[in-house]
Amino acid sequence: MSNDIHSDLHAALSERTRHLQAVAQALKTELFGIDDIIDRVIDSLRAWYVLPQLIGRPVIVCLWGLTGTGKTQLVRRLAQHLGFYDRFIEVQMDGFSHGSGYGSRGSISAMLAESGIDEGTPGILVLDEFQRFRTLDGNGHDAKVERYQDVWALLSDGRLPPALSMLGEIESSLAQAEYEQDRDGPADKKKAKKRKLHLAPWEAQEVKRCLKLPDTLLQIMAWKPAEVHARLRAFRDSQQSWETDYSKLLVFVSGNLDEMYAETARRVEDCDTDADIFHALTRKLSLIDVKKALAERFKPEQIARLGNNHVIYPSFSRATYVQLILSISDRYVEDIHQTSGVRFVLELSVYEQIYANAVFPAQGTRPLFSSIHAILSATLVNAALWALEQGAGGGEPVRLSLETAADKSCIVARYRKAHRRFTVSLELNQLKKRSNEDFRALLAVHEAGHGVAYGLLFGRAPQEIKINVASFEGGYNSYEQRKAWSRQNLRDRICVSLAGRAAEQLVFGPQACTSGASQDFRQATAYAAQYVRHFAFGTRLSRTDVANDAEDNLNTDLEATNPEIEALLAQEHARALALLEAHTPAFMAVVDALVHEGSVAPAQLAEMLDLPGDAGDSTDAYAALLATFKARRVDGPAPAEPDAGPGAATRAARLLRAMA
Repeated sequence: MSNDIHSDLHAALSERTRHLQAVAQALKTELFGIDDIIDRVIDSLRAWYVLPQLIGRPVIVCLWGLTGTGKTQLVRRLAQHLGFYDRFIEVQMDGFSHGSGYGSRGSISAMLAESGIDEGTPGILVLDEFQRFRTLDGNGHDAKVERYQDVWALLSDGRLPPALSMLGEIESSLAQAEYEQDRDGPADKKKAKKRKLHLAPWEAQEVKRCLKLPDTLLQIMAWKPAEVHARLRAFRDSQQSWETDYSKLLVFVSGNLDEMYAETARRVEDCDTDADIFHALTRKLSLIDVKKALAERFKPEQIARLGNNHVIYPSFSRATYVQLILSISDRYVEDIHQTSGVRFVLELSVYEQIYANAVFPAQGTRPLFSSIHAILSATLVNAALWALEQGAGGGEPVRLSLETAADKSCIVARYRKAHRRFTVSLELNQLKKRSNEDFRALLAVHEAGHGVAYGLLFGRAPQEIKINVASFEGGYNSYEQRKAWSRQNLRDRICVSLAGRAAEQLVFGPQACTSGASQDFRQATAYAAQYVRHFAFGTRLSRTDVANDAEDNLNTDLEATNPEIEALLAQEHARALALLEAHTPAFMAVVDALVHEGSVAPAQLAEMLDLPGDAGDSTDAYAALLATFKARRVDGPAPAEPDAGPGAATRAARLLRAMA
């Protein structure tokens, strides 16, 4: 018999494991660009799904990411594929959950009681928009939170106590009603005795939930006050377990932690920065970044209850956006084919212009969906009507391309020898065009100055150089972040910041320099002040700053550092000018490329400046410097020891050898 049980268990576990693998594959075909996240989520819930009898407390999986990256969609589709959609509840933690009644809006336990999740059985709970449920305000003080206070008990062990305060309020309300009836006249007392319902629906719901009663709401509402009092008294006096057991829940905590994505989340208008740059930046985020961001919103003990299973969504890469564009566009084409019989083939220019006019890397899929609908939906309908007039509808396709001009853009439909143009609105294309020849020349010179100086000083090309920009009036360079700044590369960074103005001076002359470098000088001054005042790279070692508190032990002599900061800026501006003069041919090649193309790719700039193709990590060679120092000072001949005993270097060498 035991062998049969073992065999049945093995078969059940194998079947559930296979099904989980199938679910993972299905999710990967539906959701683009998050395969690693899907794998991690599946691994996190494997024991909960395959062996639920082992689960003694809720399994908590936290999903953090920018808006529109598919967090909620992943959980919903997962619940459907696992067959849990009838045991699935989604709570908006801002307090406005869809379908919540009057009595359930402030309580997670009440919403669970109204759901299809039975006590002590597996179910899926989603706590969405969790970042809005902050318990600390912006100053770190307690924030007033009235809703969902039982969530912390649920996250702790899945066992929720009854709302005794609510039951007390109901009991008090009934007592007050009886008191008022006792004061009324005989006619009112007779009328009160004829009442069929004595509890409001929400009161009956609370009694039913807390006392775990099988009675219907109408039955409970019909109880007389004396019976309600007796039931509540018996409940309080009984030795039964008051707790409601939701320990077998799979809980997804989901939200947008803008503090963690500070470099990207607030750049909602940025449609110019390459999606791969944001993707690389957000892929570096870790569990530590999550904890720091949560600490600005929640108390330490609350953060602990969220656990350590924090899954971080990077922003979408360029390849993911391309996949999405192809998938969504093909769906539109297939729908038109099914309804009209016309088969369209979209040429590369259509996809390219959709990407250029629909992708906002910090905002995920939502702007993409709306832009594709605006560009394709009406155009495909109109093009289908035209194509049917031309006799299309059989096997021969109608080809669509997209042409852009100075004043408008058109999708061109071609069928055999006939063609037709359909105007489409591509607003970003118009914003990115710099038709003024003088302004374009100014931007090209300024941005080329920054890009060339950065390439020569840091040995790598900037991530991007662009002057065709829709987000603001101007151009920009994007640089890799550094993990640490040395004295030399911080000076180099100041030099790069000043190279835009130096390029203007070199090409246009001192009198024609523009105000476009104002932000550059602001940034360079900040770097120079840190160089002198904070990092001790100048002539002083003390931390020099403004004291805000009597306990701030700082050197507050700011005025004495101002001349050194100004001298540093003057030196680096002169260095930038000399650098560009020494590399004028390469500098002008970059200017020409920007004037004609509007941007310069990293590989293109690397070739112009003869830079290595792969510059490696953006840190200095500190490991090699350490090895050199050790070889010279530790592993080499020991210095002569004075009579007083071994010197510091010798003692250090002995200690290192002992520790090796």
